[in-house]
Amino acid sequence: MAALIEREIKTAEVELIPSGGGVFEVTVDGERIHSKKKTGEFPEFDDVLDALRDR
Repeated sequence: MAALIEREIKTAEVELIPSGGGVFEVTVDGERIHSKKKTGEFPEFDDVLDALRDR
């Protein structure tokens, strides 16, 4: 997903932080926009792109 984000939004800076226990968090400008731990699901790529474009 990181490579796709960087390809779609040239100004995006993506940082991958390894974690365990099935955690997959997406944070934009310090605001969490998705938590797999909370929802039980991975985020939809289009939802992540929309959140980035809205910034």
